[in-house]
Amino acid sequence: MRRESLRISASEVDPGLLSLPWTTPLGRWPSENIVSLPKGLSRHLVRFADLSGRVVAVKETTEEMARREYEMLGNLARLDVPCVSRVAVIAGRADADGKPLPAALVTSHLRFSMPYRALFTQVLRPDTADRLVDALALLMVRLHNVGFYWGDVSLSNTLFRRDAGAFAAYLVDAETGELHEEGLTDGQRLYDLDLARTNIAGEIMDLAAGGRLERGVDALDIADGIVSSYRSLWTALTDEESFGVDEAWRITERVQKLNALGFDIDEMSMVTTPDGTAVRIQPKVVDAGHHQRRLIRLTGLDVEENQARRLLNDLDEFRVRSRKDLGDEEIYAHEWLTRAFEPVVRAIPYDLRAKLEPAEVYHQVLEHRWYLSQAQGRSVPLAEVLTSYINDVLRHRRDEATIMGPPTETMGLPVVTGSVDVSDDTAAIDWRDLV
Repeated sequence: MRRESLRISASEVDPGLLSLPWTTPLGRWPSENIVSLPKGLSRHLVRFADLSGRVVAVKETTEEMARREYEMLGNLARLDVPCVSRVAVIAGRADADGKPLPAALVTSHLRFSMPYRALFTQVLRPDTADRLVDALALLMVRLHNVGFYWGDVSLSNTLFRRDAGAFAAYLVDAETGELHEEGLTDGQRLYDLDLARTNIAGEIMDLAAGGRLERGVDALDIADGIVSSYRSLWTALTDEESFGVDEAWRITERVQKLNALGFDIDEMSMVTTPDGTAVRIQPKVVDAGHHQRRLIRLTGLDVEENQARRLLNDLDEFRVRSRKDLGDEEIYAHEWLTRAFEPVVRAIPYDLRAKLEPAEVYHQVLEHRWYLSQAQGRSVPLAEVLTSYINDVLRHRRDEATIMGPPTETMGLPVVTGSVDVSDDTAAIDWRDLV
């Protein structure tokens, strides 16, 4: 039998790709190559691997599907949509006997990200569920805004990062997605939204069946939350608004409202009525990341949107407290960065820096300072706040740079069609690998 040559298409040059055991079925990769991480539902076998000191996800699939998803992730990245980064497509795989093996898609693991099941240790509380659903609704709005139809929206196909008390959602699986340059129809958007509601309801019921949902919480109520959250956001971003010509201030008000939601307007359509007594406005191109871009411009810090909003608020308060007249906002931002943000980040012991990313630590220190001050009825000095936060809060958190998380329980026995080799003496195969 003529052995096929291994073909690697990669978005970046990494010789480590050649050292991974591509001649071995993914389910039997040796322990030295595998990283144990929790994962969500997948139609294909997915495992996490060590590639040159970083974690990547490897998914076995057909060559056609791997290349399609690889290209889609590249397109979404160029559109600045939150998603995992593509690494490579591996085709032409064969075992030692020359028997063909499935192609593989390799993507980067998103640092400080977690699947939804890893965001709670015992039971899922309603407020956590609501924040997850709100984050997923925002991700859907961003995807639909650029013309992307997901086709398989779920909590399991999403990774979440902490974002100053909220969560930021990232697309993981683009296998079923379609990108429409002309935009989505209302029917496509609403069908995607209905799929999201159905899948989320199933996932929350799965948790309830396993006793991991707080009592009194209705899975359908949580699932309905994505519909109301999505519609509210979509309306705020796209609805046409009419007002009298003497109410031009409402244009500024609409822009400020969108900025507060974290969006920038690249274009605004304004049309007056034939008699000139009224104006209709409608945002044409809306882009997320308003606060992120402002913070990057001022400080160079690249963080999540809510974190950026929180840090900018602290920067503004720093400017008010400052007795210096430094003039430009950029100068105040540099002062804040060197005198407020960086000292807090440097104060975190080296062995605790994998607990949370720096921007989230800074946000939590500000929150901790507020709670301590309220409890003690005084303004607690920052040094005292840091000592308390490090010893009483941060030291007891699990690491989230690459979260190991608890193994996921099963809720039933999946029906497996075809032969799947699950022999692996290094780690138990999650039933989700077989779906």
